[in-house]
Amino acid sequence: MFHALLESAPWWAWLGFHVLVFAMLALDLGVFNRSAHEPSIRESGLWTAVWIALALAFNGLILKYMGPVHAGEYLAGYLLEKSLSVDNLFVFVLVFTSFQVPRRNQHRVLYWGVLGALVMRAVMILAGTALLQRFAWMTFVFGGFLIYTGVKMLVHRDEEPGDPKDGAVARAFQRVLPFDPEGGFTKLLVRKGGRTFATPMFLVLVVVEVTDLVFAVDSIPAVLAVTRNPFIVYTSNVFAILGLRSLYFLLARMVDRFHHLSIGLAVILALVGVKMCIAEWIHVPILHSLLAIGAILAGCILSSLWTTRPGKGRA
Repeated sequence: MFHALLESAPWWAWLGFHVLVFAMLALDLGVFNRSAHEPSIRESGLWTAVWIALALAFNGLILKYMGPVHAGEYLAGYLLEKSLSVDNLFVFVLVFTSFQVPRRNQHRVLYWGVLGALVMRAVMILAGTALLQRFAWMTFVFGGFLIYTGVKMLVHRDEEPGDPKDGAVARAFQRVLPFDPEGGFTKLLVRKGGRTFATPMFLVLVVVEVTDLVFAVDSIPAVLAVTRNPFIVYTSNVFAILGLRSLYFLLARMVDRFHHLSIGLAVILALVGVKMCIAEWIHVPILHSLLAIGAILAGCILSSLWTTRPGKGRA
């Protein structure tokens, strides 16, 4: 496993990347967000720009040290994961609304959610690349799954999701752990009467982590359809996830305006699934994949904003 990691990139690249990531996370929570507060539109926009700039600067390093092919793969993987992560925002809004999480506490939940997501993504990426390297037929399994997921998203895009507060994850959590519904959203655990209880913040964090795990089942195979390089897959995923918290507060008030995005994501997943299945016979250049993903996303975003512009009802 570690041999495959070092084949994809030297040890100093892995170390430098993680030093950068954890330094930025420490700066984010330890300096700029030490106290719970609701990030303003300006603050969220600034942090979103910072994370995007860092992701693109890192892409420049990949271009310099690993070449244009890997740089194109990284950018395509980043766009894929970023677009799929934006779809997560709809679910996060639903979760926070259902559990009545104060906006000033949502940032802390998402912060710890991101840390958990980094670990889960690393495990899934390692497992996915190992399966593809060992069993060639897994390419068709992953590709077929992406096609199925894309079609399913198109067919069920208008269905209303269930209430997370009454979902299987929430019910299982409260059966397994002692739970204090009045524990608030500042700590994961509280002490009462000599006993330790899980708080609503702990419950919401678990629901957010499970939600991310479900989305990762789609997004990891999608990026693996673009590249099999573990370093490229992991770094593009991490940068897309790291910017998700600030993007959430930037777009949370206008998620209803992006209702065409799910159509575009479904089409993209189906296309990368087809690309994965035909890769043995037909090679699709990474530039073509990158242009297709960008064009579909841009078209869906612009059409969503146009059909929901002020003075016009939802299409």
